[in-house]
Amino acid sequence: MRCPYCKHHDSKVLDTSHDSHGGIRRRRECLKCRQRFSSYERPILATPLLIKQDGAREEFDREKLARGIRISCAKRPVSAADIERMIGHVETSLQKLGKAEVSSRVVGDLVMATLKEADQIAYIRYAIVYLGLDDLQSIRTEIDQLLED
Repeated sequence: MRCPYCKHHDSKVLDTSHDSHGGIRRRRECLKCRQRFSSYERPILATPLLIKQDGAREEFDREKLARGIRISCAKRPVSAADIERMIGHVETSLQKLGKAEVSSRVVGDLVMATLKEADQIAYIRYAIVYLGLDDLQSIRTEIDQLLED
């Protein structure tokens, strides 16, 4: 593992932990500059192609998903670890479907469900874009449904 600080090739593993999605987090120390850093390993499993509303197909993009969730959670009391868990949950759920292609709606619905549990304001922010809520009445309807649950 190359050190992100000095680019030296050798590092020592100080600690290893496993997460629920099969990933491995390693705490490392560079043998040259002695800086400490973490690395994260996760298995590469096939994610399905996403079928967009216009019929176009595109690869699942973990970074695009992460950007959308982070924007929704901006300035909210949602930790980076919680955001990573949500991203991992959505990705794992897609992999477990075992399909070669799925509608992009499936991803949106999974994100909506995870945000609804994590933070209701982040959920509403995502819903405004995802559901295309373009007037106050439709936003109010969504908030009322949220309050009823």
